[in-house]
Amino acid sequence: MLPAMSTAKPSATSATSPTLHDVARAAGVSLITASRALGNPGRVSDATRMRVEEAARLTGYIPNLIAGGLKSRRSLTIAALVPGISVAQFLPTVQALTTDLDRAGYQLILGQTGYDRGREAALLQTMAGRRVDGIVAAGLLSQGDTTERLRRAGIPVVETWELSDRPLDMAVGFSHLKVGSAVAGYFLAKGWQRVGLASGDDRRAAVRREGFLSVIGRDVPTAIVPAPSSVALGRQACARLLEQDPQLRAVFCSADALAEGVMIEARARGLRVPEDLAICGFGDADFAAHLLPSLTTVRVDGAAIGHHAARLILARCRGEGVETPVIDVGFAVVERASTAGS
Repeated sequence: MLPAMSTAKPSATSATSPTLHDVARAAGVSLITASRALGNPGRVSDATRMRVEEAARLTGYIPNLIAGGLKSRRSLTIAALVPGISVAQFLPTVQALTTDLDRAGYQLILGQTGYDRGREAALLQTMAGRRVDGIVAAGLLSQGDTTERLRRAGIPVVETWELSDRPLDMAVGFSHLKVGSAVAGYFLAKGWQRVGLASGDDRRAAVRREGFLSVIGRDVPTAIVPAPSSVALGRQACARLLEQDPQLRAVFCSADALAEGVMIEARARGLRVPEDLAICGFGDADFAAHLLPSLTTVRVDGAAIGHHAARLILARCRGEGVETPVIDVGFAVVERASTAGS
């Protein structure tokens, strides 16, 4: 039978930072029992575990996960790197990752690279130093000293939202080159010749531009804006495109936010969408289907990317092999009112 739980407060020396000794004293158990209840609860009874957890709550004790990780060599954390938390297309991936990892007892740490390779390298260095159990990156990581250290350390890495014949470790994504080619083919099938591009200046958007131009077969009016994309930048891009060709017939935008801005600017100038100017976006953001007119866009299953990435990372964390380290989730051009019937 356990002794009654003490209601004594932590000692003066530990008042600002309660220790495991304070928890054990409050719960009326030994130090080793308190440690097991919080770090390995399967080794104590449910009654003891609940007693120690309540004592931890009352004293305000926060377990030192880093110290526990040094013993188990597991931090139970996974790092995710995204260009920016404001980029809507990555949110379903982050949400799926968070859900699947949480079910397995892992927590997600999120870092913003800001489309900056130097910032990316610094974040990777920091995450590796904090002994994360795996890393999920939106896009292909820059090959260099930092990624080589990750490889040598054996930290599982999944690069997402992009594909490579030679990924750093594992990859879940699709071909941006094929996306651009598919949209160009769609425009040509509509009979549109006077077409343009509104594009972010990031590398993945550049690959989509390359695919688009390779199928069109010539240079076209182009407005490149700094990433991340926004409605305001879309309005600016539309104005620049119409300066280059006032008779422009259709625009492919590298993000749905840009496309929304192009649509607003076009209508502000008295142009009808899609009768005068057809618009296609990328990403199928949650607002795309609800614009007036609804936005034609390229859909990528971001949630599926997150689920696949979580499965691959967790398998590697369990020491299991991965049969298919590169997964192509594909994409689809979703036709809506901004291009249909024009």
